[in-house]
Amino acid sequence: MLIIKIVGISYVTLFVILLFRNSKSELNTLLTLTAGSLIFLIMIEPLKEIIDFLRQIADKANIDTVYIGIVLKILAIAYIASFSSALCKDANADSLAAQIDLSGKIMILVLAIPILMAVLNSILQIM
Repeated sequence: MLIIKIVGISYVTLFVILLFRNSKSELNTLLTLTAGSLIFLIMIEPLKEIIDFLRQIADKANIDTVYIGIVLKILAIAYIASFSSALCKDANADSLAAQIDLSGKIMILVLAIPILMAVLNSILQIM
């Protein structure tokens, strides 16, 4: 199970960080970033399975794949921004974390515009 790998990586990283807590804070930041990146890479394969499943459902429901693609991009931006922001906060770079959060929200809003337009067009056709 992947969760065992992720928890194992996290525990090993935490143990090493606790060993060097008082001496080398730069090493702790580097370890945190490395572990976070490794965990993210491990999660790519399950994310691919979720994307394939959503595309299959969209095909069966005759939903335009453009909208599914946009929703998947929005989810990816949300997760990546959240993950990156958390890593920056762990590295005591709170202002950088805030900039990542803001940028992610703006990018999500930009991507959501076609979906909002489609919903508005549907409402206008009903009226």
